[in-house]
Amino acid sequence: MDKRGLGRRLKAAIACAGAVLVVAGCSTFVEGRALSMLNDPFRVGGLPATNGPSGIRSNAPSPTGTVVNTDNGAIDKLSLLSINDIEEYWKSVYSQSLKGTFVPVGKLVSYDSNSPSSPIVCHNDTYKLVNAFFTGRCNLIAWDRGVFMPVAQRYFGDMSVNGVLAHEFGHALQQMAKLVTRRDPTIVREQQADCFAGVYLFWVADGKSPRFTLSTADGLDHVLAGVITTRDPVMDADTTNDDEHGSALDRISAFQMGFVSGASACAGINTKEISQRRGDLPTKLQRDSTGDPETGEVPINQDTLSTLMEVLGKIFSPKNPPTLTYQASGCPDAKPSPPASYCPATNTIAVDLPGLAKAGRVAAENEHTLPQGDDTALSMVMSRYALAVQHERGLAMQSPWTALRTACLTGVVHRKMAEPIDTPSQKQLVLTAGDLDEAVSGLLTNHLVASDADGVSVPAGFTRIAAFRGGVTGNMDACYSRYPG
Repeated sequence: MDKRGLGRRLKAAIACAGAVLVVAGCSTFVEGRALSMLNDPFRVGGLPATNGPSGIRSNAPSPTGTVVNTDNGAIDKLSLLSINDIEEYWKSVYSQSLKGTFVPVGKLVSYDSNSPSSPIVCHNDTYKLVNAFFTGRCNLIAWDRGVFMPVAQRYFGDMSVNGVLAHEFGHALQQMAKLVTRRDPTIVREQQADCFAGVYLFWVADGKSPRFTLSTADGLDHVLAGVITTRDPVMDADTTNDDEHGSALDRISAFQMGFVSGASACAGINTKEISQRRGDLPTKLQRDSTGDPETGEVPINQDTLSTLMEVLGKIFSPKNPPTLTYQASGCPDAKPSPPASYCPATNTIAVDLPGLAKAGRVAAENEHTLPQGDDTALSMVMSRYALAVQHERGLAMQSPWTALRTACLTGVVHRKMAEPIDTPSQKQLVLTAGDLDEAVSGLLTNHLVASDADGVSVPAGFTRIAAFRGGVTGNMDACYSRYPG
């Protein structure tokens, strides 16, 4: 966030390169009434939201094929099995939605980026190349078995390795279908590949893969966390990025497009589509009115929260705005959901300020967390205000649809805050680059932004993020119609 009219801002911390996902326990709801399967709190892209095993099936066939420079270790065997599965899927469905002819990837190469003697792979020096890549020049996929793949597996499980290779195979599909040219920017290539990975992983989650299984709640959450860690770092206005891959929201959005809509949606991703999806959302930190660069972070204190309440009042314009308190008190019709709670009976938002400040503390690189900062905390308060607005409309305060409607309305708030909003105090809070990454990460970890008045959420991070994303790209009316009740 950018705080204007309130003095100097906190210095931003360096974004973390590797992250571990800490997934909060899932709550259980009683089954509700039928809704569109895509908006159903208990479904993920139309599939039932379930926890369970994710990874290699116990009865999976052995991997087949050749890996050049392999050490015959577990990572290479997992990678080869993944390529077998990905290739089998795309060979069977390619002609249904993509032009051209399916052509298998010609060569698979493993290397150890720790080794000075690691080979040159299609003109790429792989020593210290912590990555996985497809190169059309040589029609090959290569991966780093020394650092990149083991770290992905350690933090996010076997399916993260599979997901990485599904993304790289997406680049091969681009070449087969001639979807991109050299004139297309990197972000188009990368967003299409993220999308193709989503298409394939839907097939796995649907139980169709003979080699892998993927649960749609905790398993898919870990895959999404891996996607978030490959986001671009937050750039400032003076920095150019010719190798843009996209923010966390960009990358998750593309993945979800493929998971929900299939390969034709991936083929439709281009510069125009990405620009329309982003709209006026900030992509770089700018300079403020004094010429100082934005840090993207504001202190989580009473002054900031007072301004936020003013901004939310302007966005929602409720007849009876909720009041903000820093004193914990009993609520007769809702359970506390610290560090921010909403009580319908008193129309009060109660904030545990030290707890909220802790949630909004910028994570240091060595803490191995997903993006965390001021918007992690502020989005929690936004969500409790969204509950107050729903309560004024006479809507239920405790239900899974309330949880998703709250996430959706919080997404709308983020879109509105991309531009300055005048307030009675003449103080402002404006969305900055990186804020949405923090909000999206919170939807995977703390869940509060997508929870009802009791702080109860829905099982799948995919569904929580989809609801929030629907608000970012939509409007309030769409939130109410998509999640009625």
